[in-house]
Amino acid sequence: MELEVFSFPILFSFLLFMFMVLNILGKSFKTHYSSSLPPGPWKLPIFGNMHNFASGSPPHRALRDLAKKHGPLMLLRLGEVSTVVVSSAEYTKEVLKTHDAIFASRPRVLISEILSYDFSSIGFAPLGDYWRQLRKICVLELLSPKHVESYRSLREEELSNFIEWIRIAAKAGSPVNLSSKVFSLVYGITSRAAFGKKCQDQEKFIQIVKDILVFASGFNIGDFFPSIKLLHVISGVRPKLEKMHKEADMIMERIISEHMAKATTTKAGEAAAEEDLIDVLLKFHDKHGDTEFSLTKNNIKAVILLQLQERKI
Repeated sequence: MELEVFSFPILFSFLLFMFMVLNILGKSFKTHYSSSLPPGPWKLPIFGNMHNFASGSPPHRALRDLAKKHGPLMLLRLGEVSTVVVSSAEYTKEVLKTHDAIFASRPRVLISEILSYDFSSIGFAPLGDYWRQLRKICVLELLSPKHVESYRSLREEELSNFIEWIRIAAKAGSPVNLSSKVFSLVYGITSRAAFGKKCQDQEKFIQIVKDILVFASGFNIGDFFPSIKLLHVISGVRPKLEKMHKEADMIMERIISEHMAKATTTKAGEAAAEEDLIDVLLKFHDKHGDTEFSLTKNNIKAVILLQLQERKI
């Protein structure tokens, strides 16, 4: 009698499971043979082509081997995410130049959402008026030859300290991690260009940025299954990112507030001579009722944080 009681639920569950698997397989089959999509390797249900990277080879070599079989324009599905892989100069030109507007926006992954203040940095903002205005500010204000030249003295100071450190280490005959020191040099120059004179939280902020980059370079299963939001929580990724973001945000908030207070007491000529990146960006801060482009504090933080991250990359 027990067999009769439980046989129907078990059979129903099995049939439901088979229906879901067949449904996924059917979608994979249609996607694979659709004439409107690039060719690609066979896909597993649910996981797609993630098994193609399980051989132990570095990802770029695995992609190279797949491209040899399926061509320079190839479609992969990594979990739920469809990914087009381009591996020839001809198709790269089509993507980056001919059809650049279509491919301009980056994927909306969790780390970009949190650390770029809801995709408001120039690196992760979607193509549109906001991105164009932000790029204009970066090109004409932050990265103009005149502004870059204004940081010459701090670059020379940081480089002089770096050379002196090498001299002392060489004299002592002790082994040194030159790569780590070079990265610290670049971070030091960039943070001083962004924040001005060295602040009490500069070293702490640089370490947070380093931790963020190490964390960002790791594998996050939640990014491959964006519909399952719980994965980010279960894996611990979201809590860790939010903690690092909160620490960085508190430091930048304090520095920006200090710059705003200084701006109210500094004469125009003195301000122009001592401008750092935050001072430049604050010129566009919350211009309510004006037709000019406006930046919030979070927009400014997103730009500064990305600037420091890019120096490591």
